Amino acid sequence: MASASDRFNINSQLEHLQTKYVGTGHADLHRFEWAVNIQRDSYASYVGHYPMLAYFAVAENESIGRERYNFMQKMLLPCGPPPEREDD
Repeated sequence: MASASDRFNINSQLEHLQTKYVGTGHADLHRFEWAVNIQRDSYASYVGHYPMLAYFAVAENESIGRERYNFMQKMLLPCGPPPEREDD
């Protein structure tokens, strides 16, 4: 059985992670923002890991530099323009 102090400690650790790492999300995160974080993290990983970048370059019959450039361009608007927001 978890005591009240254990629950508080877990919640404070979660809040700390959410403030430290943007991609972990929070209660007010919209679906679009979450998708953008996932896509940007994926593209950053592809660019940062040379074997993965080389794999994509071979698969798309492009040079490695061109693939790196394409991934960097896709990081700007990975899911298209943001949707219109309704202010509540």
